[in-house]
Amino acid sequence: MKGHECYHCKRWVEAGEAHDCWTTTEAALTRGLSDDLREAWERLRETAAAFGEQRIYASHNSIMFSRKSCYFFVRPKKQFLEVCFFLGRPLKAPQIRRAAPASKSKTVHTIRIVHRDEVEPPVTHWLEEAYVNADPQASPAARRPAGSRAPARSKARGRRPAPGRSGRK
Repeated sequence: MKGHECYHCKRWVEAGEAHDCWTTTEAALTRGLSDDLREAWERLRETAAAFGEQRIYASHNSIMFSRKSCYFFVRPKKQFLEVCFFLGRPLKAPQIRRAAPASKSKTVHTIRIVHRDEVEPPVTHWLEEAYVNADPQASPAARRPAGSRAPARSKARGRRPAPGRSGRK
């Protein structure tokens, strides 16, 4: 019989056989985690789920968290959880292993989690900021980073009328 070897999983697929190696589940991705990593994963998932309405799903080697778009994802590894989140600004902190431009307006940040105690501020604040900023329809006040004390700015503040105009209608 004719068939082919799947490019992704290297499994032999007979002709006419249904095959979808990209489909996976959270349980399948977290099955082999150590006790410490499983506790860290559970705390990370609970924390993110508490932010509000979102979609949490497994895709290939990652578990994705998204609102209108993905705001962070987790790649479970044998020794750690690789967490990648998207912010509108680059961060510099000891926890950040890598920060790189993801688009014109977003930076992807990569951290590693090895214990549940690492799922606490500032990491949880960064994830919440990514969650809030993942919805472009959110008001500017709602999109400020968690814990930010900066007052909302008025649109009129700092603007001058064009020359020859009083600025009044």
